[in-house]
Amino acid sequence: MMAALLLRRDKKATAAHLKADLNRTDNTAGVRQLQELLDAVLNPEKPAADSEALDWCKCLIAGGDGFEEFCKTVRSYDNATLCGLVWTANFVAYRCRSCGISPCMSLCAECFNNGDHTGHDFNMFRSQAGGACDCGDGNVMRETGFCRRHRLRTGENVPLIPRDLLLMSEMVLPRFIQCIIQYLRDGYVEPGEYSRKQDLQKVLQQLEPQISFLEELTKMGGAMRTVLTKILTNQQTFKELSMGKYLDCENSEDQDAGQSVGQRKRVKLSSSTKDSCVIESLKHKCFLEELLFWTIKYEFPQKMVTFLLNMLPDQDYKITFTKTFVQHYAFIMKTLMKSHESDTMSNRIVHISVQLFSNEELARHVTEECHLLDIMVTVLLYMMESCLIKSELQDEENNRHVVVNCSEALLKNNTYWPLVSDFINILSHQSVAKKFLEDHSLVMLWMSFVSFFQGMNLNKRELNEHVEFESQTYYAAFAAELEACAQPMWGLLTHCKVKETQEYTKTVVRYCLETLQIWFDAIGFIDEPAPNQVTFHLPLHRYYAMFLSKAIKCQGLDLDSLLPDQEMLMKIMVHPLQIQACLSEIHSNMWVRNGLQIKGQAMTYVQSHFCNSMIDPDIYLLQVRITTLSQVFLRGKLSQTCFLSYCIMLFNTHTHTQERPMLEGALTFLVILTSLRIHLGMTDDEILRAEMVSQLCMNDRTHSALLDLIPENPNPKSGIVPGSCSFEEMLSAVADFKAPVFEPGGSMQQGMYTPKGEILLKEFDPIMVVLRTVYRRDVQSAMDRYSAFLKQSGIHTGNPWPPYKERTPLHHCYKGLIKLLHCKTLHIVIFTLLYKIWMDHQNMSEHVLCMVLYLIELGLDNQLQDTKDEEHCHDSWFPGTNLLSNLHHVINFVRVRVPETAPEVRREAPPSTSTEASSYGQNLREAQMFSLVAERRRKFQEIINRNNTEAAQVVRPKSSSTRWVPPGTPPQLVTEILEIRESMLSLLIKLHQKMSSKQNSLSASWLDDMDTGRHAHGDGITAIERILTKAAMRSCQIKRSIQDVCGKVCPPVPPKKNSPTDKKTMDKEERRQRARERQQKLLAEFASRQKSFMETAMDVESPDTEAAMDLGPSEVMESEVLYDCVICGQSGPSTEDRPTGLVVLLQASSVLGHRCKSQEAKNLPTSDEEHIYPADTCGVSHDVRLTLMQRFFKDSSCLQSVSIGWDGGVYVQTCGHTLHIDCHKSYMESLRNDQVLQGFSVDKGEFTCPLCRQFANSVLPCRPGRGTETGSWHTPTNKKTCVLVKEVEDLQEKLGLFPVSYIIKPGTESNLSKEMELVIKDIKNTTQKKYMDYGKNPGSPDNDFLFMYSVARTNLELELVHRGGNLCSGGASAAAKRSCLNQLFHVLAMHMRLYSIDSAYNPWTKLTQIIQSKEADSFDEERPEVPMLFRDVPSLLIIFVLTMPQPLRKEHFTCVVKMLYSLQFIQALAALSTKFSPEERQAWSTSGALMKLSSTVWSPQSIEFSLQQFCLPFLRLSCLLQHHLYGDSLTGCLEEEEFSSLAVCLGLLPSAHQPSNSMHSASCLQWVVSAFDLVSQWCVEVTGLSQMQAEQSLTLLVQDPQWAAPRLLQLPDNYNIIFQYYHRKACTSCKKVPKDPALCLVCGAFVCLKGVCCKQQGICECFLQSTGIFLLINASVIIIIRGHRFCLWGSVYLDAHGEEDRDLRRGKPLFLCEERYRVLEQQWVSHTFDHINKRWGPHYNGL
Repeated sequence: MMAALLLRRDKKATAAHLKADLNRTDNTAGVRQLQELLDAVLNPEKPAADSEALDWCKCLIAGGDGFEEFCKTVRSYDNATLCGLVWTANFVAYRCRSCGISPCMSLCAECFNNGDHTGHDFNMFRSQAGGACDCGDGNVMRETGFCRRHRLRTGENVPLIPRDLLLMSEMVLPRFIQCIIQYLRDGYVEPGEYSRKQDLQKVLQQLEPQISFLEELTKMGGAMRTVLTKILTNQQTFKELSMGKYLDCENSEDQDAGQSVGQRKRVKLSSSTKDSCVIESLKHKCFLEELLFWTIKYEFPQKMVTFLLNMLPDQDYKITFTKTFVQHYAFIMKTLMKSHESDTMSNRIVHISVQLFSNEELARHVTEECHLLDIMVTVLLYMMESCLIKSELQDEENNRHVVVNCSEALLKNNTYWPLVSDFINILSHQSVAKKFLEDHSLVMLWMSFVSFFQGMNLNKRELNEHVEFESQTYYAAFAAELEACAQPMWGLLTHCKVKETQEYTKTVVRYCLETLQIWFDAIGFIDEPAPNQVTFHLPLHRYYAMFLSKAIKCQGLDLDSLLPDQEMLMKIMVHPLQIQACLSEIHSNMWVRNGLQIKGQAMTYVQSHFCNSMIDPDIYLLQVRITTLSQVFLRGKLSQTCFLSYCIMLFNTHTHTQERPMLEGALTFLVILTSLRIHLGMTDDEILRAEMVSQLCMNDRTHSALLDLIPENPNPKSGIVPGSCSFEEMLSAVADFKAPVFEPGGSMQQGMYTPKGEILLKEFDPIMVVLRTVYRRDVQSAMDRYSAFLKQSGIHTGNPWPPYKERTPLHHCYKGLIKLLHCKTLHIVIFTLLYKIWMDHQNMSEHVLCMVLYLIELGLDNQLQDTKDEEHCHDSWFPGTNLLSNLHHVINFVRVRVPETAPEVRREAPPSTSTEASSYGQNLREAQMFSLVAERRRKFQEIINRNNTEAAQVVRPKSSSTRWVPPGTPPQLVTEILEIRESMLSLLIKLHQKMSSKQNSLSASWLDDMDTGRHAHGDGITAIERILTKAAMRSCQIKRSIQDVCGKVCPPVPPKKNSPTDKKTMDKEERRQRARERQQKLLAEFASRQKSFMETAMDVESPDTEAAMDLGPSEVMESEVLYDCVICGQSGPSTEDRPTGLVVLLQASSVLGHRCKSQEAKNLPTSDEEHIYPADTCGVSHDVRLTLMQRFFKDSSCLQSVSIGWDGGVYVQTCGHTLHIDCHKSYMESLRNDQVLQGFSVDKGEFTCPLCRQFANSVLPCRPGRGTETGSWHTPTNKKTCVLVKEVEDLQEKLGLFPVSYIIKPGTESNLSKEMELVIKDIKNTTQKKYMDYGKNPGSPDNDFLFMYSVARTNLELELVHRGGNLCSGGASAAAKRSCLNQLFHVLAMHMRLYSIDSAYNPWTKLTQIIQSKEADSFDEERPEVPMLFRDVPSLLIIFVLTMPQPLRKEHFTCVVKMLYSLQFIQALAALSTKFSPEERQAWSTSGALMKLSSTVWSPQSIEFSLQQFCLPFLRLSCLLQHHLYGDSLTGCLEEEEFSSLAVCLGLLPSAHQPSNSMHSASCLQWVVSAFDLVSQWCVEVTGLSQMQAEQSLTLLVQDPQWAAPRLLQLPDNYNIIFQYYHRKACTSCKKVPKDPALCLVCGAFVCLKGVCCKQQGICECFLQSTGIFLLINASVIIIIRGHRFCLWGSVYLDAHGEEDRDLRRGKPLFLCEERYRVLEQQWVSHTFDHINKRWGPHYNGL
């Protein structure tokens, strides 16, 4: 009853009344009233969307005040010292590695910008999952990085909050939260039920206002958060409210749906859970627990996540929430696995967990109290158990091992990553990692988790058919091993770096070996791998390898103490060795039937992100295995021979065709095995250096590419590891920076790092390069760079071999590795291969020899310290194991067994035959020996102790032609003995002779005069010499042997016997010389042909074209001009019937309209205070002028008094090539039928020039040649000015007449005139209608007339701009060389003759005659004509020239220019006089005649300068026009002499004029009638205007024709300034923040790229006029939009390493590259975007 009364009253008054009641000492009545009211308001049976309840809550909490004021008051008591700002996906945040303690630390933009991070290693990033700002949290980041506000801890000084302020909140909010929970319970639908997802979304949508309200409360600051924490964590409140009437649903059937608050259904975990109490049943004891429960159930709605995270700055809440989160961890995993949108959910989970687990203190706390580690490992195990399958590795039937199924969604979609990422995150804390390593059962549990990945994604080699379906699961497998196994491993290894942590390593190694043993038993492995199958995933092996390596490198443990017994070691070796053999097989195309994916796996295995967790540990394991083999030999177990036999068995599974690649693969593997030192003694700095050098040797690299290519471990690239060299220091030591440059084609280079010369010379390590290359071509690329450097330095000119690099000394534990090099079996292999190479065996390549020599040299450099452990086999090949002694040991006979079917083998057979025979024998021996090798391990010793020949055969198959003998047909074998009588040394010397093609390449005494220094770099000859020298230095016996062999090979003989050889040599030399001469001759002929082709095709200045373009005054052409058609290749004149045309590109241009008065570019606004005002641009001021004229004067007269085309004018460009118009049409037809996707639209008339491929869209017809009648058309005559003036007037009367050459029979229209009409149509279509219709009657002839002459004006003005704004440089500029203005004028003139100017209105009469005033009054016009002083003089010049009959005599042109100059000069005076003060004007007017005016005023120089500057634009334009019409050359001059130089050129001054400093602009004037009268007449026209006000007259009178060069906006130096201001700025049209904001760099317009709003508004004029140049804010890239096409131009912002950062992926600070920006501006001004940028595509109006 009471509640009903209260509900009817005013909310504010009720709230104030209740607050007063509650503040009394006895507040029971108030509490009761409030509870009753809340019962009525917060009734869960009301619909959730009802906003009444929320309004009541707001009023009650505010206690009668306005809610906004209440918020403000509470905020003023905010005592938070942490920022805690929470953001969602796509938010831009920062990460500073220099300040971060945790790698996950992040800052909001405000805190970052208010902190000091100068010189730090930071980057900006776009958040993927969301996050929160860590500013102020000392557990996550260093205090020095806090922003000012959080460093000063302003929150600590806030006064205590008054108790009554939050009293109502404490009473109302528990009920409010309880109400939300009830709605969540009631609305939940179990999975599997119909349309569940929509239902859940609906519930959340209805609850959005309520959850948003909670979120709003959290933003009120620390005081309110404290209240919320109390409510959320108070178990008593929860209990009391749980007993309330709304929560009493005990009889609910679906317990798991959470209808009862009591016990939740337990998440059942796997049997392997080590402790049943790890995951308790979920019994909720407070609101927080239940809220989190429903957040998980509803799959982490964003608003709920944000609310829960917003509360984190409250420490009490943080601890409780973390514990609650850990309790629900298993539940989260279950929900995640069921979810259909696991991606979104994963992001939201990590959004929360990263905030909790990045804090070491907190992570340690929950590890101790809540068994966090147990829970995590158990949950991961349980998760993986859901997708296990039986392993098929080894023994398929009896295999008991289970592995994860990589094609399951769980692995394919990386669903496991949030949990693994949390695990990696907590292992980064030392205290937590130690807890993990100390708990043996936990380590064992983790190993069983890792074993799920051991042997996954097994590949079986297809031997018959090509595989039908190529499975792409391999990437899921590699990603899983890297993320779930390797990353936690590296995390643990970072905490095992010191002696004190030895025990941890021992624990891991122990359990690792135990698990491996279990695995071997499960797969049924004894000692030999199953053939034709391979798995690249052996995480247990790699755990063992990496912990072993770390123990020896950092913890001082002894190798023997960590090794298992020999049998186990043997087993451990087999699978990594099998992978190495399979890599060779894959590269030899033996797995080709398995499809491309197998190559993908081989590449991924060695790829930079995986290599340090995969191939490196594998090779290390094999190296450890070899080390231990030799150490235990004397105990009668195994030796290296056994290991080699095993290798050979694995590498020898090929057929004949793959023998060579497999042999090369096996040798390369042996070289890598014996020379790689990554885990055998190199320091971290040395590893980093070697990695860096190998990457730089392959190619120049950008900084970011290097960072990406160099493995992260053991060298983290971020953060400084104490005592080690940083990435940047190392980079500067080994590489030089190449600044970004431009290539002539316009393509932009990035800043690159290139290896220093001495690094290439001394540190290039081909073995490291081979190990790290994903593509074989990179090895070749590295060798090419190396050889180019040697040639450049003059060290070696031929094709060098890979250099031999000295190795880092081995760590004492691994000394045994050397014994592999001193093993008889290897020496037999080497001997056999050397012999075969010498005998030119078909399968021997240079690469094989190179590797063999490498092994010999390694053996020589790594001598055995003691030779006690010799191989005691009865072996007649070599007496001992030492390579030095074996080198000179001569082998006389070798016994081989050959089949009877082999070619006859004679005892005295020539060497080649015997070699063949030996290879046959070996085939069959091989078949036998393989069965032996393939037996169990116990038989290895037997093999080794066989007789000598057989011992050799074990190995020799590697180098033989392997032809498999089908089983069941044993051939008859015959034993043959081959005579060899060679030692390794003699073979080396003979190979030296063979390679140098000289019989006596090594004299007996060559060793004495050896220069050891020059042997470091060179080809095979050098390598052999280097080996022989090293051997001789180490042993006198060898030195003697070498001298003996050299002496025997080339015995001294009488000179006469040498003569035939000499003759042969001479003949050879002569032949070579002749061949060289022939080659030179051919090349010279080819070059001259090429040159002549280039001249005819490309050179625009060739005589024909020059005559067509600009006829020089001296070359009076009596004949027609000839044009070359670039399609049909014919040369001929342009005729009426078959016209020729110039290939042109018509484009709309607004470059002129964007010129300003100021030379400085406008700044891009980067704050709300800055703006760009377009009023001062050329385009706007001309528009304003025309509009003003049209208000007062006759429209037709206005349209002849100005030019348009400043914005949206048509610019015509040509490449200078001509073609027949009919050829062009057929060319277009062929393009239309071409199926290839082009970057242009043929339907719109676009094409590329057939010769130079320049983009074009029209053809401009050339006028037929100049006949003899025009021979004297521009020779000067001495007629007086008045006569010429009359002639010009008469010519203007003849407007309708065409020259003789164009007289066409009535009724017919020639092809030429048709084409001219078409090109005019093209010109009109190039720009938009609004840039053509400026008159009152759109489409009227006056409009057309204005547009036509403005096209000429636009092209002249743009050429002036391209020449730098003046004609001082003279000559023909690059633009002028390819100018088509002559043809364009001709086409325009033809078109403009259609319009005649009424003689009564002809401006010529007003220029040259005094018109009686009464005549002027007789016109009954409602509006007068435009006065002469208001008219634009250059426009008049172009009108006169275009409307008079062509070709125009030069004297008439000069006459027009002289008359117009007078008008321009008077306009200049008038404009200047308006700037004078009344006194100056007075002094001026009383000073006498007009001619002397300029010298009588007190500052004559300044006046003269102003007049010249005013008249110069007109003179420049006239001069340029004269240059194009008559071919007059432009003479260069100094800037200060430009005026006089142009005046002479135009004939305004006699050529012998005085120097310019005494030159007066008035002396150029020539009057036909009385100057005073004429000028008075012009002035009266202005003063007689009754309607115009003085200011408007002045506006039209003072027209300053000087404009600065067009500029793009000036951009700030730092990109961050632009980004921060614009990426959150709202669009001016739709008022929303655009998804893809873009900025026009021409006018500064801010637009939504791809946004509908801006498309409809047509917001950026630049784009509509012509060319849009946009900076994409979120990508830092410039995009060019031209009509229907667009292209990505590149970026003008580069990072400190000269690199672009497209899409801001790396987020490093970017700075303006002035050079690039100048190039962009220059391409815009010169209209060359179409020609320089090649990657254009249609945008289909999608932008």
